[in-house]
Amino acid sequence: MRPIFTVFLMSFMLAIGVMAQESPKKPKLVVGIIVDQMRQEYFYRFADRYVDHGFKRFLNQGFMMTNGHYNYIPTYTGPGHASVYTGTTPATHGVVANNWFVRSLNRMIYCAEDSTVTNVGGTPENGKISPRNMLSTSITDELRLSTGKRSKAIGIAIKDRGASLPAGHTGDAYWYDDVNGEWMTSTYYYETLPQWVADFNAKKRPDYYLKQTWTTLFPVESYVNSLPDNNDFEGPFIGKNTPTFPYILDSLKENNGGYGLVASTPFGNSLTLDFAYAAIEGEKLGQREVTDFLAVSFSSPDYIGHRFGPSSVEVEDNYLRLDRELAQFFDYLDKKFGKGEYLAFISADHAVADVPAYMISENIPAGNFNSGMVLGQLKGFALAMYGEGDWIMNFSNEQIFLNHELIKSKKMNLEQMQRDLAEYVLRFRGVKEAYTATDLRRQEFTQNRPHLLQMGYNHKASGDVLLILEPAWLVGGQRGTTHGSGFTYDTHVPIAFYGWGIKPGKSAAYTTVTDIAPTLAQLLQIRMPNGATGQPIKELLDR
Repeated sequence: MRPIFTVFLMSFMLAIGVMAQESPKKPKLVVGIIVDQMRQEYFYRFADRYVDHGFKRFLNQGFMMTNGHYNYIPTYTGPGHASVYTGTTPATHGVVANNWFVRSLNRMIYCAEDSTVTNVGGTPENGKISPRNMLSTSITDELRLSTGKRSKAIGIAIKDRGASLPAGHTGDAYWYDDVNGEWMTSTYYYETLPQWVADFNAKKRPDYYLKQTWTTLFPVESYVNSLPDNNDFEGPFIGKNTPTFPYILDSLKENNGGYGLVASTPFGNSLTLDFAYAAIEGEKLGQREVTDFLAVSFSSPDYIGHRFGPSSVEVEDNYLRLDRELAQFFDYLDKKFGKGEYLAFISADHAVADVPAYMISENIPAGNFNSGMVLGQLKGFALAMYGEGDWIMNFSNEQIFLNHELIKSKKMNLEQMQRDLAEYVLRFRGVKEAYTATDLRRQEFTQNRPHLLQMGYNHKASGDVLLILEPAWLVGGQRGTTHGSGFTYDTHVPIAFYGWGIKPGKSAAYTTVTDIAPTLAQLLQIRMPNGATGQPIKELLDR
C-alpha cells in the first residue's frame, strides 16, 4: 500500500504544479468601442426603439457605470481616445487637444501628425500619421508586450486620430481617406497595404454607400424625442435649403466633401463595421492562443452631431441605425468566438453641448464666444500695458500663449503678465474663470473645474492663461454645436463592459474614463499602461 500511496501523492502534487503553472483563461478578443460624441443619456433617451442585442447588451447583460465622466479639460476627440486607452489625462500622455500651438515651431500641430512617415494607400495629404505625440503606453501596447507581441492590436476609425491613438505605439491602425475613399495606413506601420486591406478597398464600398438616400427608419413625425426636422438650429448641407430628410447622397457628394460625405451620415458607421469584419477575418483575430484587441471608433456620430445638434432627428436616427448594426456585429462575434469568449467595452471620447441658439430660444442662458474679437482686444491691451511687441503669440483652445523670448529679452515679469491678462479677460461676456500657468504649476487643485483644467494642463505644451467659459457658451456660429468644456454635458459618457468575465449589474459611483484601461489590465492580468493615473473599477471587479 505504501508504494501505491507514494505514487498517488506524487501524481497529485505534479498535477497541482502543472495547474499552478497554467495561465488563467483569457478572452479570445477584446473589442473596444468608442462612439464619438455619445452622451450617456442616449442609452436611455432612444431605448424604446433599440433592439435587444445592440446597446441593450450593455444595459441588460453587461455592467454599466452610469456616472462615468471625463476628468479633465478640454474634452476633444484626440485627448479622449488617448485618455481611454492610456488610463491617464493630457497632463501625462501629452495629447492636450486635437491641435495645439507649439512655441518652438511657432505653429499649430495636429495630435496624430508625424512628418517622418508617409501614406500607405490613400493619398499623401492624409498619410503623415502615427501615435508618436502620445507620450505613454496604451492598454493595447501592454497587451502586446505581455505576450511577446504575439497578440495583435488593431485600431479602426474614419478619423485617423480615432485609429492611431487607441492602437498604441505597437499596434496597427487604419483610417479612411476622404480624397479617394480608401482605407489606409502609414509607413509607421507598413510599407505596403496588407492584402486583405487591398481586397477590401477593391470592393469600393464608399461608392455603394454614396449612392444611397438617408431617410428615417420610422416616420419622421414619430421622432418625438427630438426637435422638428426643420428648424433654425441645424446646419444644412450645401445644396439643400433646409436641414431635412431625405438626404440624396449622390446629389450632395460633389459639394459636400466628395468621399468625405459618407462620414456625415450613418453609412460611415456601416463602412467602419464593414472594415472591422474584414480585419477580424483578414488578421484572424481571436483565433490563436493569445488575446487580441480590436479598437473600433465610430466617427460619424460626431460629424452628424456637430452639424445638427443633439436634439435633432438626424442624431436620433443615427443611434437607432447604429444600434441595429451593433446587434448584428455582436451576433457575428457570438457565432465566431462563442458567447462569453470575448470582452467588449463601450465609451465615448466626449459628449456634446446643446446648440446655444436653441438654448437661448428656450430662455436658457447661453451664447457664442467670439475668440477672434477677444484676441484683438487682448493684443491691444498688451500693447497699451507693455509697449510695442508681439506679446501674444497664439490664442487657441481657450488658452493664451505669451511670447516668452520677447518677455525675457525685455526683462518683463512673466508671472505678473499672466495675472494681468487673466484679470483683463474676465471682462468679456462668456468668460467664467481664468487661471494662470503659474497657478496650475504651484498649486494642487482637487475639486471642480480648476481640477479638471489642471488634469489637462501639460507643463510643456499648454498656454499661459487658461479660460473656462460659462455653461452653454461655445466658440462657434449660430447653427450646429461643439464640445470641449468640463461641464457635465461634455463629460458624462457611457462606461460599460460586456462579455468575458463580466457579471451583469450597474453602479452610480463616480467613475472616469481613465479607469477603463486599469480595469482592463486587471481583467487581463497584465501591467497597467506606464502613465496610468486611473484606478480599476472596484464595483465591476469585486463581484
